[in-house]
Amino acid sequence: MRVDLSADVGEGADDLPLFPLLTSVSVACGAHAGDVETMDRCVAEARRLGVSAGAHPGYPDRAGFGREAMTMTEADLTRTLIDQIRALDAVCRRREVRLAHVKPHGALYNQAAVDSSLAMTVAKAVRACGDRLALIGSADSAMLEAAATAGIPAAAEAFADRRYLADGTLAPRSHGGSMIEDPVAAAAQAVAIAGGKPIATLDGPSIHVRAETICLHSDTPGALEIARAVRVALERAGVEVAPLALR
Repeated sequence: MRVDLSADVGEGADDLPLFPLLTSVSVACGAHAGDVETMDRCVAEARRLGVSAGAHPGYPDRAGFGREAMTMTEADLTRTLIDQIRALDAVCRRREVRLAHVKPHGALYNQAAVDSSLAMTVAKAVRACGDRLALIGSADSAMLEAAATAGIPAAAEAFADRRYLADGTLAPRSHGGSMIEDPVAAAAQAVAIAGGKPIATLDGPSIHVRAETICLHSDTPGALEIARAVRVALERAGVEVAPLALR
């Protein structure tokens, strides 16, 4: 068993202490959160620790933290995604770090998981920034299909600190119990996902979630304790925690 352990970073939380526990990070690119200074700090720490770095672009909505759906033309969405990815890539190049992946943020991530047209727009924007960039999307989502169509690598993602619904989608943050703040519970869910075992849902039977990378949120209360518990539990379960093996 092998899995990547990742976190969304550069979004305003105290996230640098998480880096030693991770094998990859997705760095906010300045639209929903972050700025050049924050990007540089995250990329520098990723390089120092040998952690893989990716871009975490979202809707240009700092007030709503990119967690509210926006109506944008395909051209405007493509433009902002490319601008965000290239902004982080420029930082990576200065730090002599390879930009490895792109993972959409918030509402864009959730919408593109089920909207094939939107997913294709995202995949094409990623492809425009380089055919070696991988697109990270939720397991069994439209984004993974779009990546295959666009001819770029992709990886399925699951979450240790979020609950799922029976249809395989993430429970909305507005839904009671959608966040897992107990380190033991988050670790148990991560181990189950990595081992191909079922996980509980909030509204129905247990489900299996296939994933190559498991994500934590740096702004979840107790994020450091959760990350530590997840990493230890995965290793004790015999899971190799390593960056994604992408071409």
